[in-house]
Amino acid sequence: MTKTIKIGLLGLGTVGGGVPKILEAQAEKIKQSTGVEIVVAKGLVRDEAEKALRKTQFEIELTTNYDDIVEDEEIDIIIELIGKLEPARTFISRALKAGKHVVTANKDLLAQHGLELIELAGKNKVDLYYEASVAGGIPILRTLANSLADDGITKVQGIVNGTTNYMLTKMVEEGQSYEEALAKAQELGFAESDPTNDVDGIDAAYKMVILTQFAYGMNIQLEDVARRGIRHVSIDDVKMGQKLGYVIKLVGETSLLSDGVAAEVAPMLVPVQHPLAAIKNEMNAVFVESMGIGESMYYGPGAGSLPTATSIVADVVQIAKNIQSDTTGVPFNPYHLATKLAKDTQIKGKYYFAIKTPDRKGQILKLAEIFTKYDASFEQVLQQKANGEHARVVAISHTITNAQFKAIKAEIEQVEGFKLINTLRVLGK
Repeated sequence: MTKTIKIGLLGLGTVGGGVPKILEAQAEKIKQSTGVEIVVAKGLVRDEAEKALRKTQFEIELTTNYDDIVEDEEIDIIIELIGKLEPARTFISRALKAGKHVVTANKDLLAQHGLELIELAGKNKVDLYYEASVAGGIPILRTLANSLADDGITKVQGIVNGTTNYMLTKMVEEGQSYEEALAKAQELGFAESDPTNDVDGIDAAYKMVILTQFAYGMNIQLEDVARRGIRHVSIDDVKMGQKLGYVIKLVGETSLLSDGVAAEVAPMLVPVQHPLAAIKNEMNAVFVESMGIGESMYYGPGAGSLPTATSIVADVVQIAKNIQSDTTGVPFNPYHLATKLAKDTQIKGKYYFAIKTPDRKGQILKLAEIFTKYDASFEQVLQQKANGEHARVVAISHTITNAQFKAIKAEIEQVEGFKLINTLRVLGK
């Protein structure tokens, strides 16, 4: 008789609702792959009203009480899809202590409390998997942990937030303002009524924390990720970027440098020939540089019911295999090194400066003197008449350190007549 592995599903919303559909549709493939049948035995819903609704959609025993799931000895795996820090942290902790394996897509929780949950899983010899926490349907974490386990990763760059990528695509291709693009994203359900986590880069920063752990084995904190969102990106910046051969994308990057790791999330000027420049609308992509393979990119939907649920079920399948082979309790990412953060003098890049100046001779010379003072130079520079008595000077530096960038930026802000409109990093391969 074939063994059955039972799941307790916390949340039957957009993503949660996709899990039983995939398990049913791929039942035979999963059975042959694992040697077991996997079924959703119970589902946790918010209240009686949702319970009544979900009963019409799923043939699953439903409850509003978490105890009914965590205390059920027949349930082997709990999938957490309720989001936010609490009660998810409490529910997952209780599940691990009860000897249940856990699958979650909760990037916020993992970025902030992942280490304690991983330790708790190890202590109780159970599995904690979270492929869907980064880039939805793209299997990037398993790729880093398994397929690239023998490769030396030096850089990971990603478009890992579909909301901002959709907005910037509309700004680039249709000339929409930030406000217009946000309103459209909200209308289509890509952005929440409060878009802070997306447009301020918080969502992407959580994902870069997790990607840094998998790429380099180092546990950085959210505050270790240099972060800027897209609120300050104007249509003028978009048009200027296009004129100079770039598109603007919100990019997350984590790099291994000589003295440690550096992680950043910010709108960046991406050269049109770079693979990430072609990623449009709500799609995600992760670009990896490594010593063995060189350059590789992983592309797909970053959200959605079936794409995200597919990553979740893949974790469930792996846990089922571990149960069958009695190899549970090994961390999803066993790679671990002491965390070292790179200094500003080691972090390098090219930078875009947009400055409003009086419309008269000598403004570019004045800017050049500031650059020279800090041993920097221009790669590109352009002066445009803006309106009235003012002009707009745009300069892209040659490669400089983050320390040089900060010093130049600070001095520009102190020059009488200069108004620093925006700065952006220029993405390099």
